[in-house]
Amino acid sequence: MQLRKKFFGTKDFYLMVLAVVVPIMIQNGITNFVSLLDNIMVGRVGTDQMSGVAVVNQLIFVYNLCIFGGIAGAGIFTAQFYGSGNVEGVRSTFRFKIWTIILLCILGISVFVFQGDHLIRMYLHQDGGSGDIEATFRYARVYLHIMYLDMIPFAITQAYAGTLRETGETMLPMKAGIAAVCVNLVFNYILIYGKFGAPAMGVAGAAIATVLSRFVELGIIVVWTHSHPQKNAFIAGAFRSLKIPAALAGKIIVKGLPLLVNETLWAAGMAVMMQNYSLRGLSVIAALNISSTISNVFNIVFIAMGNAIAIILGQQLGAGKLDTARDYARKLICFCVLCCIASGILMSFAAPFFPLMYKTEESVRRLATGIILISAACMPMYAFENGCYFTLRSGGKTFITFLFDSVFVWIFSIPLAFVIGHYTDMPIMPFYLCCQMIELVKCLIGYILVRKGIWVQNLAEATGN
Repeated sequence: MQLRKKFFGTKDFYLMVLAVVVPIMIQNGITNFVSLLDNIMVGRVGTDQMSGVAVVNQLIFVYNLCIFGGIAGAGIFTAQFYGSGNVEGVRSTFRFKIWTIILLCILGISVFVFQGDHLIRMYLHQDGGSGDIEATFRYARVYLHIMYLDMIPFAITQAYAGTLRETGETMLPMKAGIAAVCVNLVFNYILIYGKFGAPAMGVAGAAIATVLSRFVELGIIVVWTHSHPQKNAFIAGAFRSLKIPAALAGKIIVKGLPLLVNETLWAAGMAVMMQNYSLRGLSVIAALNISSTISNVFNIVFIAMGNAIAIILGQQLGAGKLDTARDYARKLICFCVLCCIASGILMSFAAPFFPLMYKTEESVRRLATGIILISAACMPMYAFENGCYFTLRSGGKTFITFLFDSVFVWIFSIPLAFVIGHYTDMPIMPFYLCCQMIELVKCLIGYILVRKGIWVQNLAEATGN
């Protein structure tokens, strides 16, 4: 009975959690479902097209996580300011996010404009099997050049949507995401395959559809936020000045810089991991693309739970309810793991069937099925370490999360992948499994850090306005 009380909450507790989780899950699910359909639609055109898009998406993933990391530090303070009823504090953190995304957009676009071709070629290796390197490069280049237009609206959307979620408004970002899905699906169908008199544009059509949907999502969120100042008190006068109190800006930078560096290095680490896997040939890129697409759909469970953990614990800490935050952390992490056990089981059932949707070689489908099964088995492990990460982050322990997350990847995962990829002939399946199993060390570290309670602190009280 005592164990149950320690790790499991009441009905009201889970209703409170689900009120936060479900809208985030639906929005992320919609976004990932669109990516899945994008991927399938492009994959129906051919393997080279699919591989080209996969390479570019891996690179854009680094930029996207830079945006998430850049605004995450401010988000910690936003949740705690909201929990303490400090509207001006929320307004200042929103302004900080705007400055951050401006700088990151300039930097990200510059990197892709001047180094995009070189970055793409790093992933293209022939294995004597399927795929044409030069054709894959051409498709990737076309896709990347159009996706430049996606980078700015994506960043602005995250600044607004993140603040809305941190101040208790989770439904509107979800509704905007649904609208974006509809736009993306319609224009995918029209532009990829050339329907209703439009030319068949293939990967270019997929990119254009994504950009259009992103602008629709941005428009809905911005218009609603500014037209409902009574619900979003922080937006009133938010742009009369972009000044931020120096003391607060300094504190956000101290807390936020490790998050930015962490997300950037972690995403770059994932890109390096894929580059090491790509040494086994273009067929591996295609298989990893198929597996990661379906994995992203099921990963929404622990990703949404991670966001919920950060928001719920941040609000409890900001309100000074430190013991409650401790209690909630145990129950939230446990709930996250249990949900992901169920998610992993469902994903394993989908493993043999999902690759059949792609117009690709049977060898690619077999590889994809095996990688999906490995990812499904690892789902509870991913859930636990993600829950620990967001628990630590809710209390502002951003340097520790930096060590816990990205430093771990570069110290443990990447050297392992490099050695196996360059100095052995290990097939991709055991290669991939070895690189996932090392995450068990990370789970142990996370458990120790969360249990010690080093993250339990009220940042809003210490910061003031």
